[in-house]
Amino acid sequence: MRRVPVFMLIAALAPPASQGQESSAGALPWADARQLVLVTTSDWDASTATMRTFSRNGKTWEPVTGSVLVVIGRTGAAWGVGLHPPQPGPRKQEGDGRSPAGVFALGVAFGYANSARTGLPYEAMDANDYCIDVADSPLYNLVVDAGEVGADAVEGSTEPMRRDLHVDGDQRYKLGFVIQHNPGNEPGLGSCIFAHLWKSADTGTAGCTAMAEPDMERLLAWLTPDANPVFVLLPQEQYDRLRDSWNLPL
Repeated sequence: MRRVPVFMLIAALAPPASQGQESSAGALPWADARQLVLVTTSDWDASTATMRTFSRNGKTWEPVTGSVLVVIGRTGAAWGVGLHPPQPGPRKQEGDGRSPAGVFALGVAFGYANSARTGLPYEAMDANDYCIDVADSPLYNLVVDAGEVGADAVEGSTEPMRRDLHVDGDQRYKLGFVIQHNPGNEPGLGSCIFAHLWKSADTGTAGCTAMAEPDMERLLAWLTPDANPVFVLLPQEQYDRLRDSWNLPL
């Protein structure tokens, strides 16, 4: 049976409004979100951050967990492409080592095991699964099965989803979920953005958000697509600027 590439499943979890646009009624595209994963950094160039989670009751965001340490891109953050409108400032590009800033829908959870404790749809990865980070590939920003698309189609990709099998036992993709950055798969704007396990508390990523395994397990167990969860990453100055207009927590 043909496996469904991970990114083909993302649309089922995304809020209904158009990417980066307000709805015709003027509501924010994430207005119906009732779960929020919030990551804030000290500035654009910081590679460490804090993560908090919130649930919304009516119009008010209520904290679920306190701050936990996470790491982001090794060179910091830059504006990505997601649910938010375009903003002034640095822009995420392929290979820049920056995590995309903004508001993003969540995609599927994934990992090495056959299942995981989460309400999100879950995809078990195997040795043939790759996320394509080659900007001129027609499969750019998609997770595909090399057994179906062919070895030539994944040649040059640096993102095997079973890093334990391909990269000296690496456990970073043992458990994680997709952050829906660049959902239109536009070449060069950044690809394969996940939340996953960290290598260490002082090792930045290539553009993902990474955390300790117990924190990831708690996060995945809490998330549910029925609550239309969103992922928000912002430097503190941008968070302070946008908090009220984007209806983010105090």
